[in-house]
Amino acid sequence: MGKVYFSTWNGELVNNAGKPEQEWEESAYNLPAQYDAHRSSRAFIGWDGVALFDAEVDVIRLCTEYAAQYQEYSEACGRCAPGRWGGRILYDMLDKIARGEGSVSDLEHLKEIGKSMQVTSKCEIGKTVPNPILDLMTHFEEEFMACINEQKPSKHYHQEVGYIAKITAPCMDACPAHVDIPAYIEGVRDLRFDDSLLATRQTMPLAHVCGRVCPHPCETACRRTNLDEPISIMELKRLGADWETDHGFGFFHPIEKKPSISKRVAVIGAGPAGLTTAYYLAAEGIDVDVYEELPVLGGEVAVGVPEYRMPIDKYNIDIECVRDMGVNFIVNHKVTADDIRRFENEYDAVMVATGTRISKKVYCENERAEIKGYWGAIDFLDKVNLFEKYGYTISKEDQEKNLLTTDYVDLTGKTLVCVGGGFTSMDVVRCAIRANAKKVYMVYRRDEKTIISNTTYEEYHEAVEEGVEFLFHSAVAEMRDENDVLKSLLIDKFELVPDPNGGRPQLAKVEGASYVIEADYLVPAVSQSADLKLLPSEWEIEMTSWATIKTNGKDYMTSRKGIFASGDCEYGPMTIVNAVGQAKRAASVMARYVQTGEITLTDDEIMEDHLRKLKVYDKKEKVSGWLPGLPRMVSEKLEVDVRKDNNKEVNLGFTQEEALAEADRCMRCYYIAMIAT
Repeated sequence: MGKVYFSTWNGELVNNAGKPEQEWEESAYNLPAQYDAHRSSRAFIGWDGVALFDAEVDVIRLCTEYAAQYQEYSEACGRCAPGRWGGRILYDMLDKIARGEGSVSDLEHLKEIGKSMQVTSKCEIGKTVPNPILDLMTHFEEEFMACINEQKPSKHYHQEVGYIAKITAPCMDACPAHVDIPAYIEGVRDLRFDDSLLATRQTMPLAHVCGRVCPHPCETACRRTNLDEPISIMELKRLGADWETDHGFGFFHPIEKKPSISKRVAVIGAGPAGLTTAYYLAAEGIDVDVYEELPVLGGEVAVGVPEYRMPIDKYNIDIECVRDMGVNFIVNHKVTADDIRRFENEYDAVMVATGTRISKKVYCENERAEIKGYWGAIDFLDKVNLFEKYGYTISKEDQEKNLLTTDYVDLTGKTLVCVGGGFTSMDVVRCAIRANAKKVYMVYRRDEKTIISNTTYEEYHEAVEEGVEFLFHSAVAEMRDENDVLKSLLIDKFELVPDPNGGRPQLAKVEGASYVIEADYLVPAVSQSADLKLLPSEWEIEMTSWATIKTNGKDYMTSRKGIFASGDCEYGPMTIVNAVGQAKRAASVMARYVQTGEITLTDDEIMEDHLRKLKVYDKKEKVSGWLPGLPRMVSEKLEVDVRKDNNKEVNLGFTQEEALAEADRCMRCYYIAMIAT
């Protein structure tokens, strides 16, 4: 909610002309009235209308500048005549009127061209650019006519006014890394996989990873959903990366590495956040050292995400792409508080990207770490993946602790119960199947629909196919052991009870419905916490209530100047693409900080934040003008009997024909947003 002088955003007409400001009607939308801490917004104009926050805004100049932004875009695109030539006419006619040389026929021509573009443009940016211009021509016709009749420039035509624009799309806005999704899909459609990969790496260096194990929030915000089904955005992303790899090309970097500027940054952690930070800092000519506790690079994606989902040879190519930018890696180095004190003096800035690698408890009766068979999810996945991917065997001590008779995870004849409902728990149970467990259960307090929303439809159904049994609306009440060896678990059943006040239904225990299952292993995968002993206590770095490092979530500087944090250790367990998005922003801020000592955001980053609050995707929008019913392509998967006893990659990806068919479904939903300050 916010006060506006005038607004047509999303069909809501607010017109406070002639009213004192204290009586202005508010808009129902989160419009960006304040641009940043130092500047107010005078106007916001975009695909869905316009909002004026100041009665003195020059609406003709505003339209002209907006049309200029589109003309620049359409000249580069040129894929349809209405878009390209319409964009030029919009700008030329508006500028002619704004400089005091227009005519009534120009105004009529503008309306005609605008309406024609709305109907005939090939993509959304051409269809929507006329929307706010036509709104302003309708509601502020007197101002247009005054410039025409009196042959005078618009009131601010010769004044210095700031106009800040950004191109976005619903999918781009929903992507935490703000990847230019329509561009990389267009690269696939044009069979220009190099262009596709370059578009991805502008904001996402880990193209192999995020083409395979991203939870794809972009697909939830795909406008194609309003017509039939979302584009298979994630699977199209991997095509450029696989093309680069399969053909043995060198790395396609979207930016040329700048010469060294003699600044140094230490990055602690070589997971997705650390790798992303390092890549974009190195591209700016900054010397980067990445310190990693594990003997291998890649963080939790390397040792936590199983080989059948993320083949390590593919991930290693993403890592080598980062190294190719000039990044230096130091492995087997657990950074201590003394190290980080030294880093503060030796480096110009430090990024803490250590992730969250401590499994949290289930909080059931008799939950004790000394019980053999109680095995944290992170350690379980470490043991599985360090062997399967790198050949690291398990020590005799750990074998005894975890009831193993081999130097790798072999669960033959064993029953494993995992508690959780996210990606980590899904990885645990599917790895247990591949480790030859006799029986594998996942215990989850909520329902099937929720677990699918927490992970993906594909992950859940592939697990079911492989033999995982899901116990929904259930929780482990007690661990039962004999001489500190796990023997069974008491499971409580729950049901959803409607809230009489209309709120969210609550889980209530079903009395008398508890039961016991035999179990050799209980693996808690409910969440993880961060090990932050590396932070010197005397620094008193501010923490969140979740015991993660507190930043303002925009520039990722901690309460200690020069110390930044991103990824799971800053926010708590999150998705890979969230970690990458944070780290890309943090790297941008750090690159400026090491040179100026100041913390600043670019206009592009500020606009990203405004658009995220406003929400670009409208799930209620009625999409027309496109042929509905085009089926979403589904890539081939290994048959369950072929995959469940090994670590072969399950998802084989699209064929060229499937990729082209899927890319053709994209409606190229770019929009332009602009703020006047």
